[in-house]
Amino acid sequence: MEPTPPPQPSPTPQGAPQQGWPAPGPYTSPGMPYAAGPYGPPGHPGAPGVPGPGPYGQPRRTTNGLAIGSLVSGIVCCLPPLGLILGLIALPQIRKRDQTGKGLAIAGIVLSAVSCLLLVVGLVTGSFGSFLNSFKEGMDEAARTKSPFSLRTGQCFGDDGKLEEYATDVEIVDCAKPHDGEVTGTFKVTGHDKWPGESTIDELAEKRCETINSAYALDTWAVPADVWLFYYMPSRESWRLGDRTVTCAFASEKRSFSGSVRSDPATLTADQEHFLKTVNPIETVSYLEPEEDPDEDFAANKAWAGEMLAAIDAARGGLKQHYWPGASTAPVAALGKELDAASKLWGKLAGAADADAYWEAYDAAWDAVPEDLGAKARTGLGLTGTPPVQESTSGSV
Repeated sequence: MEPTPPPQPSPTPQGAPQQGWPAPGPYTSPGMPYAAGPYGPPGHPGAPGVPGPGPYGQPRRTTNGLAIGSLVSGIVCCLPPLGLILGLIALPQIRKRDQTGKGLAIAGIVLSAVSCLLLVVGLVTGSFGSFLNSFKEGMDEAARTKSPFSLRTGQCFGDDGKLEEYATDVEIVDCAKPHDGEVTGTFKVTGHDKWPGESTIDELAEKRCETINSAYALDTWAVPADVWLFYYMPSRESWRLGDRTVTCAFASEKRSFSGSVRSDPATLTADQEHFLKTVNPIETVSYLEPEEDPDEDFAANKAWAGEMLAAIDAARGGLKQHYWPGASTAPVAALGKELDAASKLWGKLAGAADADAYWEAYDAAWDAVPEDLGAKARTGLGLTGTPPVQESTSGSV
C-alpha cells in the first residue's frame, strides 16, 4: 500500500491575500508590503524622523540674496542703477531655483527706477548740483565748527555768541575774511588741585595772554584799533572734566577784523624782528604810566620815568649795534639821534627831587620822544608805517 502523500496547500488565487499579509483595505493595496502612512516600518518614508511625501518633509525655500540687495539699494538711493540691475537678475533666479523674494526684487526695481528718474531730472535741471553744493557746504561748515579749546595758534574764528558768553563752539574761518578773533597761543593753568575760581584764572589769563599776544604781534601798528586782548578760559563745569587750557586771542566785536595780525619771528625778517624788539619796549612802558599824579604818588611816577629812560637807552644801543640795509639805513639813524636827545630829558625827569621838579621836566621829556617811533624806518623795513588811532582794551570769556 503506497503511502498517502501529505496534503498540499491549495494555490492562492491571483489577487488573494497571502498568509501574514494584511488584507487589502483603505490603507493598503495588493503587492505593498507595508502600510503607507505615518505608521510604516522604521527607516521607510513616513516613519518618525524620516521625511515623507507630505508638506512637512519638503526642504525649506530660501530667499534670494540679490532680491534683498535690490531692495536695500532702492531704499538708500545710494546707487539707483545697482538696485535696478540686482532686481532684474534676481527675478529669473527666483523662478529657476524656486526661491522666495520676488516681492523684494520687484520693490527694489520700482524704488531704483524712481531714484534713477529723479537723478536724471536733477542732472537736467541742475537741482542735483545745487543739492551737492549745499551738502558740501554743510559738511564744510561742520568740519570748521570746533570747541574753543581745540583752536590752534594762527587760526581765525567766528563766535556767534558775540564774545560775551561762555562759548561751546566756534567756526574756523579764513583769516582773509571778516572774523571775530585770531588765536595767538594757549597755556595750561597749573598749581591748583581744585577749582581756583574765575577771578584767579582771569587774573592769570590777563597777564599770560598779554605776553603771548605781544610775542605774536610784534608789529603792534598792524593791529587794528578796535581789536583787543581776548581769551577763553575754563569754566567750573569744564574744570571738573579736566579742562585746564586758556586760549589767548586778538578779537573784535564788530566782526570787521580782516587779515592776520601775526608778526612773530616765523613771519618776520631778521632786520624787522630786531627793530621791533628794540623799539617796542618804549611803547609798552609808555602805557604803564601811573594814574595818580606825581603830587599824589611821586614815588610811583619817578619809578616809571626810570623805566622809560631804561627802555629808551636800550633802544638807542640796539639800533646802533645793528646794520640796517637799503631804505632803512637813513631813517633808523635819524631815529637813533632823536632817542639820544630824549634820553637826556628823561634822565632829568627820572632824577627829579620832588613833584614840582618832576612837573617842570615832564612836558619836555614827552615832547622829545618821537611821536611816530620811527614811522619812516618802519616803512623802509617793510613794516606798518601808520600807528593805530585808539588804545585797545581787554576782555574775556
